[in-house]
Parts: sequence; C-alpha cells; structure tokens
Amino acid sequence: MKNKIILLFVLVFFFQVNNVFSQGCEEEVATSTSASAEDKPVTMRMFGYIQSQYDYTFSDPAVNSFGFKRARIGVTGKVLKDFSYYFMMEASPFIGGVGSTYLMDAFVTYEKYNWARVSVGSFKQPFSLEVATPCFALTTIDRSIVADQLVSPQRDYGLMLLGGNKYTKFKYAVALMNGRGLNVKDNNNKKDIVGRATYKLFDFLSVGGSFRYGYPNNDTDTRTTFGGEFAANIKKLSIQGEYIYDEGDYNRAAGGGCGATPVELGEKRDGAYIMLTYDLPNNFQPVFKYEYFDPNIDVKKIGYQEMMTIGVNYFFNDYIRLQVNYQAHIETDINIDNDMLLAQVQVRF
Repeated sequence: MKNKIILLFVLVFFFQVNNVFSQGCEEEVATSTSASAEDKPVTMRMFGYIQSQYDYTFSDPAVNSFGFKRARIGVTGKVLKDFSYYFMMEASPFIGGVGSTYLMDAFVTYEKYNWARVSVGSFKQPFSLEVATPCFALTTIDRSIVADQLVSPQRDYGLMLLGGNKYTKFKYAVALMNGRGLNVKDNNNKKDIVGRATYKLFDFLSVGGSFRYGYPNNDTDTRTTFGGEFAANIKKLSIQGEYIYDEGDYNRAAGGGCGATPVELGEKRDGAYIMLTYDLPNNFQPVFKYEYFDPNIDVKKIGYQEMMTIGVNYFFNDYIRLQVNYQAHIETDINIDNDMLLAQVQVRF
C-alpha cells in the first residue's frame, strides 16, 4: 500500500492538469479543443477525497463506530490529442472487503468524437442515476438499497461506447462487460450488455432508462435488469427518483455496492426511491428520501424493506461538506430495532 501511494505522488510531480470522466468517481467536464491543449501531448491532474464517518445503531444494546466510508486517490489526464486516461485507488479498509488498497478504476478513452467515445478498462457499469452519480456528490450518505443490491457489481472490466456530455440534451453509454466485478477473473465466455440513456425534456426535467442482460455465473443462466429514472430541478427544489426491476441468476460473490452487505435474492426482485432536497441560505440543504426494496417479489413480507432518510447537508465550501442522516427502517413482518444515525465529513482535493 505504501509503495503504491508513493508512486502516485511521484507521478503527479512530473505532469500537469486536465479533464475527468463520469464513468469514474469524478464529475464530467468538457474536453478542451484549444490549440494550446493540443500542443501539450501529456497532462495530468491529481484528485481524491476522504469521507470520515460515525455510525450509531439504535439496537439493544446500541452499537456505534468510527470509520472511513471512502478514502480515494487518483490521477487523470491526456496522452496525445485524442487519448485520455483515468486511474483511481481505494484505500478505505471498509470498502470492497479486501482490507487493503486496491485498484478501483483504470481506463483509457479515445475521445476524438463526442458522440462515439470509446473506453476500455475498469469502470462503473452504465446503469442507474444514483450509481452514475460520483460518490463525493451523493445527496445522502448511503445510496439507495435497490441500487446497492441490484446494480451489482457496480464496477467491472469491459469496453464502453458513450456519447454526449453535460451540455447536450441526450446522453448514452453502452458497455460490454465481464459481469463478475473487480479483483476477479471472468469465469465464463459470455459477456454482459449494460446500457443507460438520458434525455433532457425541459430545462428543469431529465428522464432516462437503463438495461442489463448478462451471464453472471456461467454460459447458460441469464440475468435481466431494467431501470427508469427522472431528475427535476425547480429553482432551489430538487427531486429525483428511480425504479429498478431485476430477474434471473445473480453473482452471490459480487457483494453489494460500496461495501453494502448483499442479501439473498429470489427469482424476481425490485425496488425504488424518491428523494427531495431544498437549498436554504447559508449553505444548508435538508434532504428527505423514501425507498423500498423487495428481494423476492414472489414471497411476501420476508426480506421486504422500507426506509426513510431524513438529513441535512452543510457545505463549508466546494471542497468540505458535512452530512447528517437519520435512517428509519420500516419492517412489515417482524419489527427490529435497527434505525441508524450517520454523520460524515468529506474533504476533496
């Protein structure tokens, strides 16, 4: 771990700054086409963030703990005019279950054509609005249960074709992926097809959809997943929601997203969430989120989950943020004392 971190810092001193990419953990920015940019064949930008967190579970007896949600560092930049790269490592021992620093994203992109860029390597699957949202920009501390459980693995190895950017009304991404996740080799000859497309209907409203068809464990048993999403911004009010349906086989070893504990799934499963925020003066942002997740549609009650998240975000500036969330878990069969209070301080660089 120490040698890997030192190597990153050494590399940073030899290069300069450039753009970042949406299929990783940094926000997308427009690619420069100026003459000065073309004259610089190699550039580099270092980025990262740390999320220190405190969890308190209202169980009997109560449980509380300090830890890191995420601790990530990476570099991104350009090599020649039309080729860019992105590299990121995860250093938090609480993510991925590997207990040490590991490679999370590493891909090369040919980006000569805005509507036909090509990426190859390790990156996020192009599925779901909340999964596509950079981890440092999540409105709540945890992603929705359905995104963590059904969009799994959230990262994988593959080849992706994508088009559009944050300035275009239409954006799409289609990927051919192993379907097994990070840190493991593929165990079959079939590949997963994963895609997402969004369209900005109005200045305040965007809608989109996602799909996946794959072979998570062998060359025979398949998995099919569909998702729908919307995002609305009306002055200081923001509303977004998603619905995800999933059926068929699944990879039990892939784990949940961002360290979430995976649950046993039935043949058919689904879930959804809706989230509201309002920007108040003095950098305060209250948030409300309601979600449900059904791991087995054919079996009622058992495993079904509902949760309400009530919280507030406070932005010290563009690089430092405090989040406080209260998660009220709602069981429909047997009541369990498992509500949680989460607090997180994030620093970006």
